[in-house]
Amino acid sequence: MKVECPVCGLKIQEQLINEHLDKNCQPSKKTKFVPLAERLRPQTREDFKSQSEQIQMLFELAQTQQMGSLILWGPPGVGKTTLARILGRLHGTPFLEFSGARDHLDDMRKQLFGKRNPVVFVDEIHRFTKAQQDFFLHGMEKGDFFLIGCTTENPSFRINNAILSRSKVFLLDKLNEEDLASILSKGHMIKSNTPGDPELMHLLAQWSDGDARVGLTTLEMAMNTCDLQSKPLDKQALLNAFQKQANYDRNGDNHYEAISALHKSMRGSDKNASLYWLGRMIYCGEDPLYVARRLVRFASEDIGLADPQALPLAMACYQACHTIGMPECDVILGHTVCYLADAKKSVEAYKAMKQVKQFIENNPQYPVPLHIRNAPTQLLQDLGYGKGYKYNPDHQEPVDQTYLPPEMQDVNFFT
Repeated sequence: MKVECPVCGLKIQEQLINEHLDKNCQPSKKTKFVPLAERLRPQTREDFKSQSEQIQMLFELAQTQQMGSLILWGPPGVGKTTLARILGRLHGTPFLEFSGARDHLDDMRKQLFGKRNPVVFVDEIHRFTKAQQDFFLHGMEKGDFFLIGCTTENPSFRINNAILSRSKVFLLDKLNEEDLASILSKGHMIKSNTPGDPELMHLLAQWSDGDARVGLTTLEMAMNTCDLQSKPLDKQALLNAFQKQANYDRNGDNHYEAISALHKSMRGSDKNASLYWLGRMIYCGEDPLYVARRLVRFASEDIGLADPQALPLAMACYQACHTIGMPECDVILGHTVCYLADAKKSVEAYKAMKQVKQFIENNPQYPVPLHIRNAPTQLLQDLGYGKGYKYNPDHQEPVDQTYLPPEMQDVNFFT
């Protein structure tokens, strides 16, 4: 099978593509500019960096056309699209590539017409609504095609449950520093015919935080700038080209993962970790009022009766954040988070309310006992409303009186 060289555009036998890239490949003057990240995209299974047992199993299944439908989930720049294309190539049937951000279902329907057992690759599949995702169900169910969906979002929340039940979800982790430094060094070789300085490549790999696309884009810009200025690549050139991007989406997984980490750190009384997770959110674009609302909840859920001052402080924090906003309210949030982390904890009220909710959902709504009903009219008094009620402030000693319906006299929500 022949594949297209991403540098010169020539059709090369798949098993020879790496040798071609290393030795013979020269960019064609007729071809348009291709970013280094695209030129370096692996074309074969041997060149794909992740060699985990799961990935190797996928390669084997693809070659025997027994792969089934897949959802590839992971952060940007870890090779989801590359893996999908290699799997499609190994599968040997027509490979159709779509994007949830670009393509419409009508166009996809037209391209699928008449194709026999194709591999349908949908990048950013989470961009389709769950109703739109239903389009794929019939073909998956009948075996008309194999779906490979790629997403940076948690499939549990963004992918139709019916699709998940017909697919296998694979989580791709961030590239480790060694693998990413190796990729960057290879990119340096393609650009200059010399391997990159190991120290610089590792430094850039650390900055890139597992994202090969960020690293290669930075490397390409830095090398191009150094070529124009006729000077060697150095740390400053990389730093000038590198733009730190906060990997945080207020509507995505990072939003929920970070607030969970903050909540659990405060629950564990680790104010050091609590401040870190708070900073990860508010300095990367999170709405401070969202965080403040969660602190109000935490003050009752996890501290509750152990420290009655926690809830007023959390409410004051919310009001202050609402009044002055970011960046000034960061210290107010930090002050409150430290207090809540240090405070004694009690979940007595929280657990009791959960018991109440469960009881109400699973039992009838028993009538209010007559003696504790309100009796504002003579008619209601004649009907027995309020009869026998003992007004507690009138008694010095404890009052022997029940307040629950007779059917619930043995119910205790605090045990």
